[in-house]
Amino acid sequence: MKYVLLIYQGDALARQAELSEEEQKQVYTDYGAVNKTAGVTAGVPLGLPENATTVRVQNGKTLIADGPFVATEAVGGYLILEADDLDTAIELATRIPAARYGGAIEIRPSEVYW
Repeated sequence: MKYVLLIYQGDALARQAELSEEEQKQVYTDYGAVNKTAGVTAGVPLGLPENATTVRVQNGKTLIADGPFVATEAVGGYLILEADDLDTAIELATRIPAARYGGAIEIRPSEVYW
């Protein structure tokens, strides 16, 4: 099964900026190790939510707004994991630095609806 792991940065970026240079290097090393894990397809980092453009279609009209869709924690990145079970995805999520520094990792099974 494929799982999508959505990386919510939360306070992680601010907290990581306060780390020593050695600790910051470890964060980058940890992200690199996660991306090299068997079954992982790394996604590209996403830009800041305030630079987003949100598109909706209502009553046949296209509505375009600056900024994110919702005012909540923004997704900072993602990866896709091919794994046998959810436990494997959870274990990988615990290794993502954002989870340790104030962010969160949302795991969703990848399903096709069409």
